Amino acid sequence: MNNFIVIILDGVGVGELPDAELYGDKGSNTLANISKALGEIQLPNLQKFGLGNIISIEGINPVSKPLASFGKMAEVSKGKDSTTGHWEISGLKVESDFNYFPQGFPDEIIQKFIQLTGVKGVLGNKAASGTEIINELGDEHIKTGFPIVYTSADSVFQIAAHEEYFGLNNLYRICEITRKQILIPPLLVGRVIARPFIGNNGNYTRTTNRKDYSLDPPSKTILDYLQMHGINTIAIGKINDLFNHRGINVSEHTKTNSEGMNTLMEYVSMVSNSFIFVNLVDFDVYFGHRNDPKGFFEALKEFDNFLPTLIGKLSENDRLIITADHGNDPTTPSTDHSREYVPLLYYGKNKKAFDLGIRKTFSDVGKTVAEYFKIPNELSGESFLIQ
Repeated sequence: MNNFIVIILDGVGVGELPDAELYGDKGSNTLANISKALGEIQLPNLQKFGLGNIISIEGINPVSKPLASFGKMAEVSKGKDSTTGHWEISGLKVESDFNYFPQGFPDEIIQKFIQLTGVKGVLGNKAASGTEIINELGDEHIKTGFPIVYTSADSVFQIAAHEEYFGLNNLYRICEITRKQILIPPLLVGRVIARPFIGNNGNYTRTTNRKDYSLDPPSKTILDYLQMHGINTIAIGKINDLFNHRGINVSEHTKTNSEGMNTLMEYVSMVSNSFIFVNLVDFDVYFGHRNDPKGFFEALKEFDNFLPTLIGKLSENDRLIITADHGNDPTTPSTDHSREYVPLLYYGKNKKAFDLGIRKTFSDVGKTVAEYFKIPNELSGESFLIQ
C-alpha cells in the first residue's frame, strides 16, 4: 500500500555512546542490562528480525537469516531527550543545545510564571523524580493550590497538578502560557510538560492525561517535506506534541502502548501512500523512569507479540523501521534518560536483509523515508533504502 512506518520504542537503548560519561551514563545499556537483571529475556519475534545481531543480549541470540536489516544509530545532537531524539530521527542536525536547570529555575522565571498564570505560588522548583515529588508535595499542593514545578536532567519545565483539586484544563492553561509567553527564545527549553495526577493523603498516581508543549523544530523535518509534496503524514502517540503540530495531517494522541499499536493497525489497513510515525511511550514513562526492569520487559513482550500481526498486514511495497529516541536504563541508580545508541531494524516483506552497521546519525531514518517517497530535501543523514 506504499506506506512507510517508523515506530519509536521510547527509551529502548542498546549501549552507551562514546560520550556517555559526560552525561553520567557510563555503563548504561537498556536492553542488555534488563536481560542481565532478569537472568535473560526472550523476545522471539524481535530475535527473528535480528535484534540479537545488533548487540549481545542474554536470551536473544543472533540469527543467520534475519527478517530485517539491522544496525544501531549514534546521536550527534547534544542531550538525551525525546525532543532532540525525534527531531534528529526526522532528519535534523540540531546544532544548539537546550537550556538545563539542575538547580531549579531562577527566580525571574518563577516570578514571571506566577504573574502571568495567576497562581499564588509554586512548590518544588527542583530536579526530581515525577512519581516521588507528587507524593512528597501532593498534600501541600491540595492545601495551597500551588502547582508543583520541577525539572530533570532533560530540558523540561514540568508542572504537576491534581486533576480534581486544580483542574486538568487549568493545568493545560498554565502550561500553554509557560510555553508561549515565558520560555521563549533566546531561552531554549525543549518541553513544557503537564503532569496531572490523582489521589489523596500522600498516595498519588500520575494519569495518562500528560501533555507536552514543544518548541518548533528549527528547520524543515521529514514531516514538513512530505506534507509539502502531498504525502499523507500520520502521527500516533506523542509525535504531534514533539513537533508542535508541524507537518502532520492526522494526529492520534494515544496514551498507552496498546492503544498506539491498535491505532497503528487501523491506519495500516486504511491508508496508502502515507508516512505513519508512531511513538510507544510505556517503556520510558512507566518502567525506565521508575527503574522497573521487569515491567520494561513485560512491555517489550507485548510489542514482540504484536509484531507478527503488524507484518502480516504489510504489503511488499510497505516499509517498516523500528528504532528508539534515546535510552532509559532501568537498572542504573538514575531515573533519567541515558545517552545510548538506539537499535535499527528495517523491514520490507520478502526483502533481503543487510547489516546496516553503526549509523553516524539518527537522521539516516528521515533521509531513508525521503528517498522512499522520492522527495527532494535538504535533510541530514544518509539513506539506507533497500529496494
